[in-house]
Amino acid sequence: MTEKPKAALKQAIVEELIQVHKLELEEAQKLAAKLEPEVEKRFSTWVRRELYWHKKKTEKKAAVQAQAAPMEEEGEFFERLSLNVRLQHGLMALSVIVLIITGLPLKFHESFWAKELIAFLGGPDVTPIIHRVAATLLAFVGFWHLLYIAFTREGRENFRLLLPRWQDAKDAAQQIKYYLGLTDTKPKFDKFSYVEKFDYWAVYWGMVIMIGSGTVLWFTEWFLKYVPKWVTDIAKEAHSDEALLATLAIIIWHFYNVHLNPHSFPMNKTFITGKISERQMKEEHPLEYERLMKTRSGQGGEA
Repeated sequence: MTEKPKAALKQAIVEELIQVHKLELEEAQKLAAKLEPEVEKRFSTWVRRELYWHKKKTEKKAAVQAQAAPMEEEGEFFERLSLNVRLQHGLMALSVIVLIITGLPLKFHESFWAKELIAFLGGPDVTPIIHRVAATLLAFVGFWHLLYIAFTREGRENFRLLLPRWQDAKDAAQQIKYYLGLTDTKPKFDKFSYVEKFDYWAVYWGMVIMIGSGTVLWFTEWFLKYVPKWVTDIAKEAHSDEALLATLAIIIWHFYNVHLNPHSFPMNKTFITGKISERQMKEEHPLEYERLMKTRSGQGGEA
């Protein structure tokens, strides 16, 4: 401390001793002279500590504001999912949720929770009926999607963009390096990243297995007229195991990547609105955004 702050501190101690402890001026001055060095140490430590925490709070507040600022500036909104796609997704989500709720209790029928859930759904006679209705809806959505790919321009274009490419492996490697702190450069994705392609093809493959094996199990007696029993046994195991795998993939992989990750939490509303903001486009699909901007400016590129 310089002389002025020291004098001010000593004067504050003297006033405290006089006002609170009722000492005479001369006695207070003598005692203040003894106390001042120790008080100065503690006072300096307290000031440094308060300044440190004030700095931390200020930095944290600035970081939160800096992070919130871009979130508020969403910019223009682009259509990402058409009404056709959103309806397909909605019906598929509904059918899959019902299939999980009615299917897992059948797989784990000896468990307490499974028995309770089956009873809640109407018993062992009703639960399979609900399951088959949901399965029919899933098959309908699968057929609808095939027609969408075959007979709409949007469907053919999206399918082309969803085909796996060598660039996806490069993007995955680049993202792993980014997460590990080995590079500061994130991969630049087009309309569909390798994560979204994985989602799509996992569902595609899963529906082939589930609808195929489920059909065999639904009409077992008819199939046994033409195939050996081991075929239906394989269908049963394939259906059961793929159902569990699909459930875990939806809960662990899809729900986190789409809704629960920090960028989208608590929910990504694109599957409802079909829209994506300019900010999201730049962050998550920069190559698609660049292509759209080139198309607008008449520099070529595909819409």
